[in-house]
Amino acid sequence: MSTAAVVVIVVAVLIVLAVVFVAVPRSRARARERQLERRRGEVAGAHRDQATARAARADEAEQIAARERAEAELHEARARLHERGLADDELAKDRARLGVDDEAADPALDPRDERDATVPPERGDVPPEERTTIR
Repeated sequence: MSTAAVVVIVVAVLIVLAVVFVAVPRSRARARERQLERRRGEVAGAHRDQATARAARADEAEQIAARERAEAELHEARARLHERGLADDELAKDRARLGVDDEAADPALDPRDERDATVPPERGDVPPEERTTIR
């Protein structure tokens, strides 16, 4: 082998080694970057999944709260009706439903009474001590 051939081989080996020493770290860096991007995507996806789940729970809680508010408004409206005497026919049913039916039933408050509380009785029909004023 001639000297020129040895020099060419040595130069070629040095070029290959230089390429390997330069290219391998760059490829490793690219591989690490790809792996880092993949991990970032996984973590971002997990955060998005958590956000979606929590938003769904929050929506459900808002719906429950709206339903509770509506029921509270309904009870408030019924309370106003009872205070005004506009729902006397429902007293027994509402007392039983609300759990305030624990005391003995007062016959004077019985909505099934023969006398209608909204229509004043005739003067001769009811003794004076049983007469009530209609508001």
